[in-house]
Amino acid sequence: MAAAQSPQASSDGLAQPGSNPCALVLKSTDIIPSSGHGPCFTPPDLTDTTHLVQPLSRTYPSGMLIAPHHHEWGQLLYAQSGLMWVDTPGAALLVPPQRAVWLPPRVTHGIRVVSPLEMRNLYLRAELAMSVGLELEVLEVSKLLRELIIRRVALGNRPDPAMRDALDNLLVLELRELRSAVLKVPMPVGGDRRLRNLCETVLDVPGLAMSFEQHAESVGASTRTLARLFHAELGLTFTEWRRQVQLAHAVAALLEGDSVGAIAARLGYTLSSFSEMFRRSLGIAPSAYKHAMASRGFVR
Repeated sequence: MAAAQSPQASSDGLAQPGSNPCALVLKSTDIIPSSGHGPCFTPPDLTDTTHLVQPLSRTYPSGMLIAPHHHEWGQLLYAQSGLMWVDTPGAALLVPPQRAVWLPPRVTHGIRVVSPLEMRNLYLRAELAMSVGLELEVLEVSKLLRELIIRRVALGNRPDPAMRDALDNLLVLELRELRSAVLKVPMPVGGDRRLRNLCETVLDVPGLAMSFEQHAESVGASTRTLARLFHAELGLTFTEWRRQVQLAHAVAALLEGDSVGAIAARLGYTLSSFSEMFRRSLGIAPSAYKHAMASRGFVR
C-alpha cells in the first residue's frame, strides 16, 4: 500500500492517563490537520529511539476528524471506549472497543470519531513492528491484550525498565497470536471525488432509507457513471458495497450488546430480512454470532 508523504511529526510528550487534553480546545466540527500540530494530535516523540514501544493516551469527542497521515513506526490503534472509522487508502475499518487496528510503518490513515473516544495507542519501533506483521489488520482484542495495552499506557516511559520490557515482550507475543476480524470495508483509491464523497456518506449513514439514485444526485453524478466507478474501483455494485458497510456496523453494534431487532431497524431492515442478509453474508445468524462472541468475552 502506497503511503502519502507527510511532514515530520512534532513532539509534545505524553498525556497522562485519564487526562483530556482535547476537551477544551476541540469542537465536534474540527478537523485536525496532517501537519501534526496541537496537543490532541501529536504522537509521542518518535525520534526518540531509547524505547522500543511508545504509549499514547488521548480523548476525542464525537465527530472529530483526524486528517490522513503516517508514522515511521508501527502503530496499534485501540479505543478503550467509543467507536471510530479508520480511513486508509484502500479500506475503511470500523473499530469498536473489542477490536484494534494494526498499522505497519508508513501506512497512511485518518480517523473519524463516531462516538466519544478514549484512545489508547502503542507505537512500535520499525524493527519491532516488522516482527508483528506487514499487513494492515483489524484484530480481535483478547482480554489479555486489553489489560496489557491499558497497563502499558498507564506505565508510560517511567524508569522501570524491568516492568516495561516484560510488558513490551508480552504485548508483541500476544499481537502475533491475534485473529483478524471482519470489519474491513474496501474504499476507492482513484481520484474521483464523487465516488469518494458517496462512500463517505454511506459510512456515516449506512441505512437503506437513501436510494442509489438519491446518493447519485447528491454527489452530482449519474447512476450509470457511479455504477461504472464502483465496478472499476471496488469490483462491487453499490448494493454489495453498502451491504459490507452495514455488516461492519451490525457486527460492531452486536459486540456493544445491542439487540438484533434494534440494529435491523437502524439499518432499515425488517428483523427477518436483516437476519437473512447477515446469515447469507457471514454464514451465521446475528443472534448466534452475538452468543458466540459473548461466550468468548467479546460482548459488552
